[in-house]
Amino acid sequence: MVDLAEIQAAYYMVAATGVLIAAVFYILNLRISRKNQELSLRALEQSAQAQQQTLETRQAQLLMSIYMKWQEPEFQDAFHEIIQWEWKDFDDNWEKYGSVSNPENWSKRVLVGTYLEGLGVFVKRGFIDPRLVDDLMSSYIITFWQKFGPVTKEMRKRLNDPTAAEHIEYLYDVVYEIYKQQHPETAEPGHPS
Repeated sequence: MVDLAEIQAAYYMVAATGVLIAAVFYILNLRISRKNQELSLRALEQSAQAQQQTLETRQAQLLMSIYMKWQEPEFQDAFHEIIQWEWKDFDDNWEKYGSVSNPENWSKRVLVGTYLEGLGVFVKRGFIDPRLVDDLMSSYIITFWQKFGPVTKEMRKRLNDPTAAEHIEYLYDVVYEIYKQQHPETAEPGHPS
């Protein structure tokens, strides 16, 4: 007959074997889970890199489409003409180039101003890297705002419109900081040829 001690010993052996097998399966599952997590993490990193590349490509495409407008002869002519304007103060500017006194010249200023305002919005909202804008057209932006900024600020006061050309000013501030860092020898850039 089978002794009770032998049955207990067999039971303990079976139980110990079951615990051992469970521990081995647990360790194997941990290893598999860790590998799966590592693979998932790598896949996420690759996906993030692909998304970053896509974002950078889209920013470059957007900037190039904006830059193409800048290169149009009508736009270039308007920019170069308005930069040559001269005035003594706000009233003189308004009399010579204002919307009522000289609608043709006013439309040239608006053409350039609204373009730069839109570009400022894109930079402010992060759609375009300001360093790219600086690389392509910093001297134009700086020249424009240094010429028209004082008149624009006075217009804001007189019209009680603090938002007038606010994104051009923002664009100028951002681009000018980059410009000063890259060209410390040139505090005030001249008009580009």
